[in-house]
Amino acid sequence: MMKIEIWSDIMCPFCYIGKRRLEAALAEFPHKDDVEVVWKSFLLNPDMKTDLDKSIAQYLAETKGWTVEQAEEAGNQVTEMAKEDGLEYHFDKVVVANGRVAHRLLQYAKTEGKGDAMKERLFKAYFTEGAHTADPDTLVKLAVEVGLDASKARESLDSKEFDLLVTQDIYESHQLGVRGVPFFVLNEKYGVSGAQPKETFAQALETSWKDYAQEKPTVQDLSGDGDGAACDVDGNC
Repeated sequence: MMKIEIWSDIMCPFCYIGKRRLEAALAEFPHKDDVEVVWKSFLLNPDMKTDLDKSIAQYLAETKGWTVEQAEEAGNQVTEMAKEDGLEYHFDKVVVANGRVAHRLLQYAKTEGKGDAMKERLFKAYFTEGAHTADPDTLVKLAVEVGLDASKARESLDSKEFDLLVTQDIYESHQLGVRGVPFFVLNEKYGVSGAQPKETFAQALETSWKDYAQEKPTVQDLSGDGDGAACDVDGNC
């Protein structure tokens, strides 16, 4: 399988848009069934304090030196951008919440083969539904919705093992020189930064696949013309 690793934060609006655009490119990619998407953790604001009394516009105004009106206008612009990719954003509902616990849940979901489904559900919960994505009960509910075990999901929220995986992903991003998200690495060789147009992802897929196909080990048949004794896949010998 050709691997696509994606460094992303749940609270990054461009990460959700980038996910949709990559998916659109993959839908038309002839080798899509041979591509594995791996979600990597990244925290834009690791020290963010969860604050249910503060709007995301107020938070951005305080941290970026904007006025609340400027923050709201920026949100409106991103909302319109998201609409073009079929996404519905409600920044007025977004909860100011630290994302690390949600990333622990994502790491657990990956071990169960549910990483992509969990990432999608977290994005929708955060940007569309205004869910509290640092609340344990909310996260367990979301996990169950994508088919994960409730008790294991709850355990993952305080897991040192999954927290270490979050830290490792972030460290790896620093080693790669990632300065912002989303950041996509295709076939451990090609990087794509930001929510690029579908066409850019399509070109990156084609370029990466050519390398992958050349590198993929192949077996040369040296059996000759004779039929050697063998058992077939149906158990006939």
